[in-house]
Amino acid sequence: MVKAVFFDFYETLCFHRHSLEENLERIAERYGVAVNWERCETALESLFAGTSVPDPTTDYDLLEVLITVVKRECEFIREVGIEKHVEQITWELLQSGHYLFAANSATLYDDVVPTLEHLRDAGFKLAIVSNWDTPLDPLTERLGIADYFDTITASHDMRVRSEKPDPHIFNYTLEAVGVSAAEAVHIGDTYEADIVGAKNVGIRPILLDRDGTQVDRWDETIQRLSELPEMLIPH
Repeated sequence: MVKAVFFDFYETLCFHRHSLEENLERIAERYGVAVNWERCETALESLFAGTSVPDPTTDYDLLEVLITVVKRECEFIREVGIEKHVEQITWELLQSGHYLFAANSATLYDDVVPTLEHLRDAGFKLAIVSNWDTPLDPLTERLGIADYFDTITASHDMRVRSEKPDPHIFNYTLEAVGVSAAEAVHIGDTYEADIVGAKNVGIRPILLDRDGTQVDRWDETIQRLSELPEMLIPH
């Protein structure tokens, strides 16, 4: 019997309203500078090349991470042909969309709150299980959904230090919620992290494929969270 429902966070419950390119175009126009869009694709590749999520099992210097992010973003701005106000444009671009600086850029999908209310009212325990580099509780509070969850598990929480598909992040959440793996389901949009990770610890996985790009990849697949109550609530 299902007693708990776990959710991935990014692109399951929320998404960024604007792309980096959209943010850059808006900011560049405000400063009266031109973006060389022909260089943008290569500049983006350079921006993200060699970057990875810090190993959650090891300590890392937060100040060093912040400095590195700002320096790389400045390099990106220069690579797309902007020479004036680089540092200030960099700061605005980071505030517009980077996960370390831009809590306000996240917005909920329209099916999230109705689904959470339905499942909570039906008596399910709810949790978030997310590979996330910054504290998630303040962001979920800002989005107005924190109170729906019995626990919110982020990979880089010092108490967790585990990323999906590693079993520990799931087992940590099971213990926090007080259910067994057989009593939980996990919903997420990433096959390796969410489906394989949950399945390997005995949790029933459900794949969320909002844009229809993962057809036939997993038996239990939905396109909207609003499909969940029909699947989970006995009739």
